Amino acid sequence: MGIKGFVEGGIASVIAGCSTHPLDLIKVQMQLQGETQVHNLNSTFSNNAPRTLPQPSRLGPIATGVKLVKQEGVAALFSGVSATVLRQTLYSTTRMGLYDIFKTKWSDTNSGGNLPLTRKIAAGLIAGGIGAAVGNPADLAMVRMQADGRLPPTQRRNYKSVVDAIRTMAKDEGVTSLWRGSSLTVIRAMLVTASQLASYDQFKEMILEKGIMLDGLGTHVTTSFGAGLVAAVASNPVDVIKTRVMNMKVEPGAAPPYSGALDCALKTIHVEGPMALYKGFIPTICRQGPFTVVLFVTLEQVRKLLKDF
Repeated sequence: MGIKGFVEGGIASVIAGCSTHPLDLIKVQMQLQGETQVHNLNSTFSNNAPRTLPQPSRLGPIATGVKLVKQEGVAALFSGVSATVLRQTLYSTTRMGLYDIFKTKWSDTNSGGNLPLTRKIAAGLIAGGIGAAVGNPADLAMVRMQADGRLPPTQRRNYKSVVDAIRTMAKDEGVTSLWRGSSLTVIRAMLVTASQLASYDQFKEMILEKGIMLDGLGTHVTTSFGAGLVAAVASNPVDVIKTRVMNMKVEPGAAPPYSGALDCALKTIHVEGPMALYKGFIPTICRQGPFTVVLFVTLEQVRKLLKDF
């Protein structure tokens, strides 16, 4: 275990992140739909105007992807992929390695052999929170790079790479800005890691114990897809708010569009309704499903390859 768990998790995470990056980009684009109306709330309320705004237009995942390709080309689907690589290297490597360590350590004190579900969840919560804190700058850069195409040409940030994005944010907005939305990132990561890793292990143990399937590719695909669905349901509301807080543009001398996560959530619900917190849910499932499948299938194969090391 130890370092080996970090290496295995890191390799699997980078491969999964890169292969599903276009789906993640479409998800971010959908989560930001209607944000213009939300930003108009302050001026609407301050002018004592009627507190109703036009309903924002909504595009589905396919229409969002097609529109993006038409406007910016196929390469736009991989906008911000360098940030994804860095994010997975920092965030996922940390969470996967720590989860492996916690699971192994706590299993040693469990006479039943398999780790109880509650301990799996606790391991996921702790590992996810630490991983998110480590990877927040890359996560922030990824969101902004993915969302840049939605802005008018004059307002785009035009980061050249993830390194350029982090350097520019630190210079223009201060080093602390690299952890903007970190509370949301940590909460989301805790939910994703606890639901994704714990449910994968739990589903796999149940299938093997009941003899439904053998320990092979079929079991890995089935359990990982189920884990991806659980993770998507648990994390989508926090993910929407995180995306909007991270993407907000703060002008010098002006009040930020959102004063915090709660303010963002309340404004989003007021303008777009409660279901706006599940905006981008279809692409989230479409992304979480394949991502989790690729992640765990690759992880199982990497473990076999590195078994003797």
